[in-house]
Amino acid sequence: MEDGTFGTPGITADTVAARGGPTATRDTPALPEDRHGCTPSKWESDVEVWQWDSREDCEVRQILDRIADKWSLLAIALLDRRVMRFTELKREIDGISQRMLSRTLRQLERDGIVERTVYPTVPPRVDYALTEMGRSLHATTKALVVWTEAHQERIAAARSAYDEREASLQDL
Repeated sequence: MEDGTFGTPGITADTVAARGGPTATRDTPALPEDRHGCTPSKWESDVEVWQWDSREDCEVRQILDRIADKWSLLAIALLDRRVMRFTELKREIDGISQRMLSRTLRQLERDGIVERTVYPTVPPRVDYALTEMGRSLHATTKALVVWTEAHQERIAAARSAYDEREASLQDL
């Protein structure tokens, strides 16, 4: 971009240069999109994160939005245990509507995380299972849950301290 920015708030040619990355100036064009559909990709990983996090059309961001929502995470966790039918999933996921579960499973199937098997019976029987990729995703999300459980007391204490500070500021 002509103003020396890369289309992301806070990221300028100077920021990138300070991190040892390439710069775009009026004489040199911005970097092409990387393999994720995000630009630029040859910097440190924290700069890459800023890039895909700020772009709505970035494929990585779209995938993360999909797999990190609460319904997807719950469905993935349940399907890691065993193959399940739609009604079993609906019963196990407290608060999910039939429409939302159907939509979630369809999207996970589209992304290759869930496999849907239809049996030619009357009424039709449909089973849902994690694919190999879905099982590897569950292993990753499980690590996040373990981290959260290990730090939940510290997070609760930090929240309380923050809320107390904010309350005392509002009393001024």
